[in-house]
Amino acid sequence: MGGGEEQRVREAFASNYIAPTGPMVDRFEALFSEAVGMPNVCALSSGTAALDLLFRELGVQRGDTVICSDLTFVASIAPAVHAGATPVFIDCDDATWTMNPRLLAEALLEAERKGARPKAVVAVDLYGQCCDYDRIEALCARHGVPLIVDAAEALGARYGARAAGDAGWASVYSFNGNKIITTSGGGMLASRDAGVVERARKRSQQSREAAVWYEHRELGYNYRLSNICAAIGVGQLAHLDTIIARKRAIAAGYQARLRDIVAISWMPEAPTGTSNRWLTILQLDPRLTRVTPEQVRLALEAENIESRPVWKPMHAQPVFAGARCHGGAVSERLFRQGLCLPSGAGLGDHDLDRVAAVVRACVASF
Repeated sequence: MGGGEEQRVREAFASNYIAPTGPMVDRFEALFSEAVGMPNVCALSSGTAALDLLFRELGVQRGDTVICSDLTFVASIAPAVHAGATPVFIDCDDATWTMNPRLLAEALLEAERKGARPKAVVAVDLYGQCCDYDRIEALCARHGVPLIVDAAEALGARYGARAAGDAGWASVYSFNGNKIITTSGGGMLASRDAGVVERARKRSQQSREAAVWYEHRELGYNYRLSNICAAIGVGQLAHLDTIIARKRAIAAGYQARLRDIVAISWMPEAPTGTSNRWLTILQLDPRLTRVTPEQVRLALEAENIESRPVWKPMHAQPVFAGARCHGGAVSERLFRQGLCLPSGAGLGDHDLDRVAAVVRACVASF
């Protein structure tokens, strides 16, 4: 928290707007639109809700196919599968850890040969790094497939001059408690198509028609963000640049403290943009050390320091057993060799010293 959030919440209470409507929601949407350069946005209860509304807009249903990044959190594809779609996963590029455009081209050509055009491609901006918007947008446009950018982890990152999520047909963001900014829980749907956002807004409010009584011609959802949560978001956006600067300093700090350990490498930064360094992730080369990421994780846990494995690839998840995956070896290796270090913006240099010391001692002990 940066200090202004509590004041914004007090303003929301003073306005007596507590429910999912009110001036703070409007303000948060306006400020967010300006921050990401997307003209149409809708604040929602989660990033997952935003994805669900986009799949509903596209009419995703049983028998359809949705293509998604393989190395991601399950929410990137779960709403489409709930709607009955079959997932197809695309491995990441070794140089960026984001969706491999060459493998996406392969998947789209395969779908074209089968005469089964996918309903959407969901490309994930992984760990705060934008995927290759130019190449992925061009491929989707060539095959007539809508591109959804899952920028849940990437607010504040850049792809060239573009902000994270400023690509494709629509994009989604998350404000869960562990993201770059938080509203405690929440998300945002964004699109250059005003109609997409307005229909999503209506569906997020139970699809109520413009009548004095409650009139419904379709079924909707209770997906709107509350005015109180939006107030927190307004306060968070005010120091977004400070948060990102600290995140990047944390990544650089870990790398400096552990640069002499040849077995450790780090998530690369794509030459196409600037990462927000949502999480700092190391890789342990098994050819250069016998220590495993799990051994490091347990060593950190013994000192009351939390760390996490890299996302387990979607194609390796039991719930998606048998799903088609183009590639997969890169995602599997990153999961097997990777560990996400503590990366909260509130960490001080003494915290980085402490974490680095445990990592160093663990690697040296094997």
